[in-house]
Formats: sequence, C-alpha cells, structure tokens
Amino acid sequence: MNFTYDQLPGRVVFGPGKLDQLGAEVQRLGAERALVLCTPEQVGQAEAAAAQLGQRCAGLFPGAVMHVPVEVARAARDEARRLGADCAVAIGGGSTIGLGKAIALESGLPIIAVPTTYAGSEMTPIYGLTEAGIKKTGRDARVLPRVVIYDPLLTLSLPGRIGGPSGINAIAHCVEALYAQDANPIISLLAEDGIRALAGSLPQVIRQPDDVAARSQALYGAWLAGASLGAVGMALHHKLCHTLGGSFNLPHAETHTILLPHAAAYNNAAAPEAMARVARALGCEHAAQGLYDLAASIGAPLALKDIGMPESGLDRAAELAVQNPYYNPCPVTREGVRLLLDNAYHGRRPA
Repeated sequence: MNFTYDQLPGRVVFGPGKLDQLGAEVQRLGAERALVLCTPEQVGQAEAAAAQLGQRCAGLFPGAVMHVPVEVARAARDEARRLGADCAVAIGGGSTIGLGKAIALESGLPIIAVPTTYAGSEMTPIYGLTEAGIKKTGRDARVLPRVVIYDPLLTLSLPGRIGGPSGINAIAHCVEALYAQDANPIISLLAEDGIRALAGSLPQVIRQPDDVAARSQALYGAWLAGASLGAVGMALHHKLCHTLGGSFNLPHAETHTILLPHAAAYNNAAAPEAMARVARALGCEHAAQGLYDLAASIGAPLALKDIGMPESGLDRAAELAVQNPYYNPCPVTREGVRLLLDNAYHGRRPA
C-alpha cells in the first residue's frame, strides 16, 4: 500500500507518510496561500499540515462541525476571503471535508483533502449544508477535491469508537451503489471490493490499533466507497441518514451504522443480486444480518435510542423521509419506513 494514483478529474496520493507531500501538492496546483481546515479536536494534525506547508499556509480555521451548519460555512468562506486564500486543505473526517466543499461551492477554491477517517466523502462531488434543522445535499463538480492524500499514519490516533462507524458509513455507500438507479458494472466492482476491504480490515483495526497494514486496507476501502458514492446515485438509506442527521442532530457515522442493516433488509427482496454481492463480500449468507453482525463485532452502536434519537421523533422522521424521496428499488411507504425506524430505534437484528 504505497503508490500514487492519478485519474481525471482528481488525483490520489496513497501511502504511509504521504502527508509530507502536501506542500508539493499545493505547489502543483499553482497555489500560494492555503487555508487549513479542521475540527477543534484535530488542531494538532492541522498544525502538522500547516508546518508541511510553511509559507504557503495562509492560516488555520479550526471550526468544522458535524453536518456543516450554514453559519459555519459562511464564517469559513469569510475567513478564506479575508486571508486571500487561493486553496483549502481539509484535514479530518466528513465534517471538515464537507466544510471545504462548502467553501468551494461558493468560491471555486481548489480543495486538497487529507482524510483521517474512513467515510469516503473526499472522493465525491456531493455536498451537504444544514439550515434551520434541515440538511440539504447536492452535487456540483466544483466541490470535488482536486487532490486526496491518504496517509494511514494519520489514522493511528483515530479511536475505534469513531473509526469503526466511519468505516461502516463507507460500506453504506458501497451497498447503495450496488442497487443505485444508475448502477454500472465498473462501479459495482469497486463497491463490492470496497465492502470486502472494509469488512476485512475494520475488526483488525479495532483489535490492533497500531496495525498500519489494516489501516491502509481500511483507507483503500474508503477510497473505493467514496468513488462509488460519487459516481452513482444513492437511495433510501442515505435519505434516512440525511433526515435524522439534519433534523435530530444525530452523529453521522453512527446513524449510518445503525440504519444500514435495516435499509438492506427493506430492499432485500427488491434487489436480490445486489444483496447477494454484499453477502459475498461480507462472507455471510444474509446481507442485512451480516452488516448488523459486523457492527456488533466492532462494538459500534446498534440502536438509535443509544445515540440520542427520541422515540417521539420517529413519526416525524418517517414523514420527512417520504417527502421528496430518493430513488429506491423497493417502493418507499410511510408505514414501511416507520417500521424500519422502529427496528433501528430498538436495535433489533434483522430477521
């Protein structure tokens, strides 16, 4: 796991220690003033990135938060403008990379993404912004990072309670890519291998956090998952995650982790070929049960009630989820979604 992969319209630099190429990658873009983005918790890693940039670092914005509230996005855009930044370096997980995308959406600034989790959003032209409790998503080529630096050494400090769910978040991209309305054989190959890579590596990452080979394999799976998400549409699972995240402020990766087995069960009869590929990649007989068991094996949360979802909000969540629904192989009904959410709320293993 030590290579550089170059594909239009993005560039991937992959391998242990590759953060030391950050300055060269900024220079390669022709940029002179990079704004480094991070969450308050990842200032240390952001400062290391700034040190790599030297005089090319225009400043640091440590304000990224979950679900990219529009107020935070505006503050970051203003800071980029004030500093005269001509590119942004987003080091962190989906929250930070999402903030970089929000800046790019308005300003067109090129983004270099340095992911430190396994969610895969760095490979997609998809953005999300939350305003007045509603999360809205969209696709725009301007937000696709120009360069992605995958350095597994940066994930060594990632706790299992965060890394495990972020990896299953990535698996969710792969699962839905397999039954997407615009699925195709090439992306299906990537998606199935992404599931296989993540399912095989995540338990080892949890058991032995210093295993760089396992971390590399998980990042490889995240890359494939992100590429899958970026190339085809998503379905009911992602609609539910966006609804619960934006309207109830639930943690993004954990919400994906809990809902995924139930979304797979919901679509099982309508997408048998896709579910067979998921089961094959997991090494099990039943895709939905295999996804649930994988989450359980790495100690991830299994019930919405355990991550802050109020039971009184399930009816509203079901109603929101069926408004402007995404494509889905199985018809989306309020009754069906309400039952799915009830099973997920209580953490029941899919039948």
